[in-house]
Amino acid sequence: MGEIELIVIISVLLLIAPFVSNILKLPIAVVEIMMGSLVGTFGLLHESHLFELLSEVGFLYLMFLAGMEVNLKQFVKIDKKIFLLGGLFLSFLFLLTVIFVKFFHLSNIFIVILPMISVGLIVSVQKEVGKSEWIEMAITVGVIGELLSIILLTVISGIFKLGMGSALYFSILKLIILITILIVGFYFIKVLFWWFPTIKHYIMPDDDKYNQDIRLSFALFFIMISIMIYLHLDVVLGAFVAGMFITSFFEHNVELEHKLAPFGFGFLITLFFIHVGSTFNLKYLVDLKMLKITFLVVALMLGIRIVASLVFIKIMNLREILLFALSLSMPLTLLIATSTLAYQAQSIDLMHYNAFILASILEVLIAMIGIKQILKIKIDKNR
Repeated sequence: MGEIELIVIISVLLLIAPFVSNILKLPIAVVEIMMGSLVGTFGLLHESHLFELLSEVGFLYLMFLAGMEVNLKQFVKIDKKIFLLGGLFLSFLFLLTVIFVKFFHLSNIFIVILPMISVGLIVSVQKEVGKSEWIEMAITVGVIGELLSIILLTVISGIFKLGMGSALYFSILKLIILITILIVGFYFIKVLFWWFPTIKHYIMPDDDKYNQDIRLSFALFFIMISIMIYLHLDVVLGAFVAGMFITSFFEHNVELEHKLAPFGFGFLITLFFIHVGSTFNLKYLVDLKMLKITFLVVALMLGIRIVASLVFIKIMNLREILLFALSLSMPLTLLIATSTLAYQAQSIDLMHYNAFILASILEVLIAMIGIKQILKIKIDKNR
């Protein structure tokens, strides 16, 4: 198969994905992965450097958009009680993970994967069900969890690339220094824009005939990625930080995210999900050992979140706790990214890689369907 046929097939998938998503009533990310897996299994997609490169950029762009969901100015104003309970929830999540990994004699990679949290799909849930206390709480705690997950992903990436030793410790030191510089830079820019508020409007004007907002966003996106490459750190953190910076300091441009998102979800991010799907061959669905690992991962990820969510019992009822736990059980992108890194570093075999990919899809399906069904029960009771 040549490059022309590959382009045509990908273009067709890009076009029909929304229609399939509407027919099956499934999140479009899941549909794109499923379609990628289907055409990949039948040999209609092949390895291509350009396809792989664009899919990697798509993943980074997704992390950039996820970062845009975090306004640091509002984040630092979180109620101390919520912050404490969120920290307690994440601590229990990690503790329960370690307990179950040791109990089932699983690989240490499970300690990294099981507690991972991502807010990307939580936001899509909020768009469907509307605003409520439990989902606002989930986004707040999810942001903290995603920041920790991305930092952990950066460290794990260093371990896979450098191994345990002085090179890794130096890499971690660079990461700590970078985070410190970012925190100091955040407060410096906050003060600068407070004293000179016209600067932000000059950089990103309201009357923007040259699309300076988009230019600045992409410039910062690639600059932060370049800095991470130069420092030999995982580029995911750079993309996420770039998104946070844009939202935190240029909040006056409320339309910016709506300008940037369509390019990602209509092209780059879709390529990422299709590429991920193409790496999962459907023939592995008959592998009972792989399925056993898949269902174990799904059960553990759901179970530890439900148990850990009980720390909110004084401020949420059991129904809200269950919704909260389900909404934080969809670390689709980070789970796929970690699995890909581990497989490329030969830390896990192909069977475990496929198990993690399938688990990431099943978690989204179970969580999405579960949330919708629980919300329907409430409506029925009120009738």
